[in-house]
Amino acid sequence: MAQLPPGIRFITAFSRDQWYRAFIFSLTFLLYASFHLSRKPISIVKGELHKHCAASHEVELNSYKEYAAQIQPVKKPSNISQCGWEPFDKNNYKQLLGALDYSFLCAYAVGMYLSGLIGERLPIRYYLTVGMLASGLFTAMFGLGYFCNIHNLWFYIMAQIANGLVQTTGWPSVVTCIGNWFGKGRRGLIMGIWNSHTSVGNILGSLIAAYWVSTCWGLSFVVPGIIIAVMGIVCFLFLIEHPKDISCSCTLSSDPEMQHLLTDNENCSVSLNSNTVITGEGRHGTAAISFLGALRIPGVIEFSLCLLFAKLVSYTFLFWLPLYITNVEHLDAKRAGDLSTLFDVGGIFGGILAGLISDRLEKRASTCGMMLLFAAPTLYMFSAVSKMGLEATVVMLLISGALVNGPYALITTAVSADLGTHKSLKGNARALSTVTAIIDGTGSVGAALGPLLAGLISPSGWNNVFYMLMMADACALLFLLRLIQKELRCNADHTLFKEH
Repeated sequence: MAQLPPGIRFITAFSRDQWYRAFIFSLTFLLYASFHLSRKPISIVKGELHKHCAASHEVELNSYKEYAAQIQPVKKPSNISQCGWEPFDKNNYKQLLGALDYSFLCAYAVGMYLSGLIGERLPIRYYLTVGMLASGLFTAMFGLGYFCNIHNLWFYIMAQIANGLVQTTGWPSVVTCIGNWFGKGRRGLIMGIWNSHTSVGNILGSLIAAYWVSTCWGLSFVVPGIIIAVMGIVCFLFLIEHPKDISCSCTLSSDPEMQHLLTDNENCSVSLNSNTVITGEGRHGTAAISFLGALRIPGVIEFSLCLLFAKLVSYTFLFWLPLYITNVEHLDAKRAGDLSTLFDVGGIFGGILAGLISDRLEKRASTCGMMLLFAAPTLYMFSAVSKMGLEATVVMLLISGALVNGPYALITTAVSADLGTHKSLKGNARALSTVTAIIDGTGSVGAALGPLLAGLISPSGWNNVFYMLMMADACALLFLLRLIQKELRCNADHTLFKEH
């Protein structure tokens, strides 16, 4: 009998269930990466919407405007001002750009609370597909302002508000789906790897937007809009919400590592690592959890408030880092956008490291607290070292990205899934979407405040922005202290129980 080819041996080495899990892992990774890919262009295009121009050129510029108006009307999308794209070419450009960020993020924060409640009552595949198609439409709409030569601030604000609302369909949907397919064994590591879709999306979005930013910034939005719309069609064709939908065996209860977690924590009052098996009956036969019911789950409020400040820091970097690099390193918008991707590269390693450590220690809050403790002084070093040259900036971008995004990634994935399958829910798998939406929605309030505060504070100096970010990290750590204390006390009690 002939030996099977290596490729076929590799395929048959895994079961049908394992292949389906790998497929859902990859598909949801790509789906949410496209969400972040479509959010990133605004931070790259800021350097093109407002360009630094010398005051000495104003007289010459005005003369040119008069001469151009006499020759012919504008026939192509262009902005004569050497200071950028009207209305962002004025001295108050930082406040106007901050208003764009705030519009998107406020709409996202408000919509997120509703999204979880709606999402758990609708089929995930349909809900996510509609959200992605609408996101593609409104992302491209912002870019159409370039081709239609639109200089009305409210057009861009409304595009951001609409996009922020429809993008809330993404996170509760993909976390619920991935939570249905994967148990708690190595959940921190698995979701740490999976959550790198955030950084991968940011990197791809930066590179795509930077490719066109200096020549045709409208395409920096239109192309990502097309990509997320296409991924929405892929979602409709291939997404499987739950293993029960295709008669996959639900092996969560047979996971040996999960059983180890259950045994270790059955006598402990801290319940973040306690598990409830997600069953088909719980999914279809249990009523959706209420908003107040989700808030009563131990740890939801503390982690939500922690994420508010952690996401404030992360999204300030997301929306303002390229402009900061442009001002400090004196690079053009394209090079600044490319360089800013290193922060997201660091974020990939930070998310995976946070998941790995939290699995090994079985302490989610303590892992987040440790990284937040190191993040604050690292931000101070970043503000000082980044002015010393490009090489120092590269190193600090990687380190800062890991420490800032590590806690953010852990809370929005593994912690949300832990709390959404908490033992107090008695197997109600439908609660996961609501819990995820509450945690991420509260975090999104911080995401809205961060870029807004950066826009208001940055005119007084970038150092003040970094002081604000350090205070936010300290506040995030403060809200975790009670949970950290419980985890440490639980560990001490468990050690004492073993000794006896």
